[in-house]
Amino acid sequence: MHENRRLAPHRRIVITSLGAITAHGAGAEELWQRVRGGEVAIRPLREFAVAGLPAAIGGEILGAPRPKYDYLAPLGLTDPEPAIDYALIAAEEAMAGAGLGVLEEGAAPRPDALPAHRWGVAFGSCNSGIHSAEKAVRRAVDAGRTVGADELGLGDDRHLLLVSPQFCAEALSSAFGLKGPVLSVNTACASSAHALAHAVEQIRAGRADAMLVGGSDALSEMAYYGFNSVESLSSRPARPYSRDRDGLSLGAGAGMMVLTSAEVAAAAGAPIIAEVLGYGMSADGYHATAPHPQGAGAARAIRAAIDSAGLTPADVPYINGHGTGTPKNDSAESNAVRAALGDAAQDVVLSSTKSMIGHLLGAAGAVEAIVTILGLRDQTVPPTAGFAETDPACGLDPAPNTGRALPMRVAASNNFAFAGANACVVYGRAADLRSEPGATDRIGLGGRADAGTIADKTYGEAGADIHAGGGQGEIDAKADSVGVSDAAGTGGQARVGDVADEVVVTGIGALMGGAGDTEQLWAAWQSGAVPAESHNGLRLARVSSDPGATIPAKQRRRMDRLGQLAVATSEQALTAAGLTADERVGVVLGTGVGPMSSISRFFEPTVTGGPLHGNPAIFPNTVFNAAAGQVAMVLGAKGPTSTLTSGHAAGAAALGTAFDLLRAGRADAVLCTGADELSPYALDAYRGAGPFTGRHGRDFRLAEGSVTLLLERADAARERGATPLAVLAGYATTCDALGIARWDPRGHGVERAMREALAAAGVEPTELTAVWTAAAGLPAVDGPERRAVDRLGLSTNCARHEPKRVLGDPVGAGAQLAAALAVTAWAHGGVQGPVLVNGSSLGGTHTSFVLRPPAAAPLAS
Repeated sequence: MHENRRLAPHRRIVITSLGAITAHGAGAEELWQRVRGGEVAIRPLREFAVAGLPAAIGGEILGAPRPKYDYLAPLGLTDPEPAIDYALIAAEEAMAGAGLGVLEEGAAPRPDALPAHRWGVAFGSCNSGIHSAEKAVRRAVDAGRTVGADELGLGDDRHLLLVSPQFCAEALSSAFGLKGPVLSVNTACASSAHALAHAVEQIRAGRADAMLVGGSDALSEMAYYGFNSVESLSSRPARPYSRDRDGLSLGAGAGMMVLTSAEVAAAAGAPIIAEVLGYGMSADGYHATAPHPQGAGAARAIRAAIDSAGLTPADVPYINGHGTGTPKNDSAESNAVRAALGDAAQDVVLSSTKSMIGHLLGAAGAVEAIVTILGLRDQTVPPTAGFAETDPACGLDPAPNTGRALPMRVAASNNFAFAGANACVVYGRAADLRSEPGATDRIGLGGRADAGTIADKTYGEAGADIHAGGGQGEIDAKADSVGVSDAAGTGGQARVGDVADEVVVTGIGALMGGAGDTEQLWAAWQSGAVPAESHNGLRLARVSSDPGATIPAKQRRRMDRLGQLAVATSEQALTAAGLTADERVGVVLGTGVGPMSSISRFFEPTVTGGPLHGNPAIFPNTVFNAAAGQVAMVLGAKGPTSTLTSGHAAGAAALGTAFDLLRAGRADAVLCTGADELSPYALDAYRGAGPFTGRHGRDFRLAEGSVTLLLERADAARERGATPLAVLAGYATTCDALGIARWDPRGHGVERAMREALAAAGVEPTELTAVWTAAAGLPAVDGPERRAVDRLGLSTNCARHEPKRVLGDPVGAGAQLAAALAVTAWAHGGVQGPVLVNGSSLGGTHTSFVLRPPAAAPLAS
């Protein structure tokens, strides 16, 4: 495996605005002024009740305003979801101060606005709309319906439409009319930090010019009962890094920001608050809840962030720490900082915002980034409140109880999560961002020219045209000198050439229905005969074999069915590729439904028996990224990890994210898995929340399963003598931006995704040999896609395949299913040529990607 390599030249990414709502009230500035003053907002709960717990305190938001955007009325609902409300409130502040407007289709260009399709959303959450799910379960119980092992009896409750993390992301998209890439990220407490990293790659690749980025989480019974079950809650405000710390405090809130490229901000005259200099991600591969004691995985993320920023450890004087207040987490983080910074750690300040507003779970990364950025602006490090006495197991400077002035050009923010997912982001002070696009040095940053400064020279002269023309401008010949080829006609999407290697598929694993591998999956597809069972009005196909059969019993004991599915197919893919996982192999999981069996198994006993009935053995598997963490633990894949939850497009979003991580040199290989299980909770939610039964859903069938594609950088595959099965040539993501659970009936969003993916791959529609559609037997979504495909201008010989109509819809694994069949078709003598694969959420987010046979795009020697 390769050593971590220098990144390819890229666009410099800046932050133009911030928005927040926390226990300190609404507004980013209000948050900052109270945090810098050491004010603690963790107090006894008043509006949110968790009876029966000794630690009924938290960073509660009292009297929160309602957002301007009404996401409830179109659904016929009146009961709001706090996590969505918080996200919209923070986003309203961020969008109002961004200095960049949104141009609707057909509007005249203006210098301070970008076309809607050049704006995207990257949203992170841990629990998202779980509050609505909890209330739905309670309503079912109050109505006398059964809550048991076979079904929850939720009935017809459309509030379940507010539960999906993707629907919150799509609410943000529709509130502001943003029609570019929309991503939902659920990597537990690192979610919004991961969302920011993925947004950076979207802008650097030219798929968007601006991204609305952040995270949101509300207080929930699930979180309180869960952390109580693992004895992690403190009965007093958390005291991170202090010798007498005894647990964390939960909090609620949201943080949002607007990211764009430096040249777009300059052309629009937008404010620049800070620069995103670099980020790092890693997997511990150690334990479901506890961090590696020496912070090994976290240290890799911190080092990667510093390296990607072109800095040295001595350049980073302040880190906004993860700092939860639990004994193991704080000492592990301190060890990680020492391991990553070496001798420079003795001079770094490591303080915790959580000591004042609580742990905001998936929103923590975004809110703590806001504190870090405003600390850079004011040259002030915020304190760690409640600090009593130094713990030798921590030992770094926590800025105890009082903030202080500190000259800073750079600061970092850490976020670590259950299942061993780590993230670190490094920010630069706005005052140190050179206004001249061609700057090639940053005085005070180690005397180095970082990769972004080169890119500004590359993109600088094209920036105004890209901006004014809605991304249609041409990047001139100078781009070719750094490997960025002409992007005319691709919506501004630069295609990276010789500086970023191709991405190839080298292994596939599959478990779906009665199929235990890819050959059996191909046979099932060819026969068209897939057994299905009926379940209270839904048709479905379950995995018939034991997904955990090959997993050692000791490891299997900690895993739920979703984790077993993901591990089984990931192991198949590694074996097929002849690869052993290590720290240069990442894991990116796409799941639409998530760990609903574990969530219901944990929550149901608390509904009927009280909060003390929460099972600590089950709670770790209730986070969406638990399955990815199990892959890392069992198989040793400790590279960058993330979990995408874009509904029925989750697998496609995961493939795009893995593609970006590989092209950016973050890993040599990524296990990219789509997986979903059919638990009673999930089935009841499908019955109660959408048009999946009755006349409109008569042709719809759910499927359980997992499919993994092992993606590799072509140079890494070539070096170890691997045989590529396919080339992932390019992808694109778009959104209809029409609201929760709504599609554009004309199919214009999915058409844009297909055309942009083809342009990114350098493939004409007439060259396609097949289109693998997302059609699943739902007329409201199948019809628009069919009309969009009709408009592409395909050749008469181009086949159209609908695998979900035959094998069932495996929710988050749909794109991987189609890709596996497409690649297997070539191996069985099918027409050799590029194919297009579509994945769409039920809320109008579309990801399309192009696969080529390796013979059609041979690896350069």
